[in-house]
Amino acid sequence: MSPSCPISTRRVDANMARIISFQVALFTMIFLVSQESFFIFVILFDFFIRALRQSNFSPFQIVATFALKGWGIAPKLCDESPKRFALYLGLVTSLFIVIFFVAGFTTLATVLSIILLICALLETLFDFCIGCKIYYVIQISKGLLKNDRNIK
Repeated sequence: MSPSCPISTRRVDANMARIISFQVALFTMIFLVSQESFFIFVILFDFFIRALRQSNFSPFQIVATFALKGWGIAPKLCDESPKRFALYLGLVTSLFIVIFFVAGFTTLATVLSIILLICALLETLFDFCIGCKIYYVIQISKGLLKNDRNIK
């Protein structure tokens, strides 16, 4: 049984998240190989649009919806809050990649891109969301600190 979120009652399709992660991994890999800024800008745009809850304009969400419907894959619902936290981490990471790449710090941009690629591949291949795990650690830490009588 997966951990559940005590904050949100919203649910999202984990299969959708995995297909979107595949696309993020693909575009990140193409960016790393080609060093063409277009690919990281597409990733940043997609994260930004989804962070604004405008998923119907997200190119990755559109492709994932088409794929899920075409393959007839049933939704696998999970809590939204950890996935949304991971989305924000992806947004911040891709923003820093763009900033570093445009500023000429290609080594830093490459390192962050590799981290983004690894996280996206873990989600895609193993349904293991690093951002979600970080979210759960933060929530557990907040709960432990809130109930600790020794901390004032």
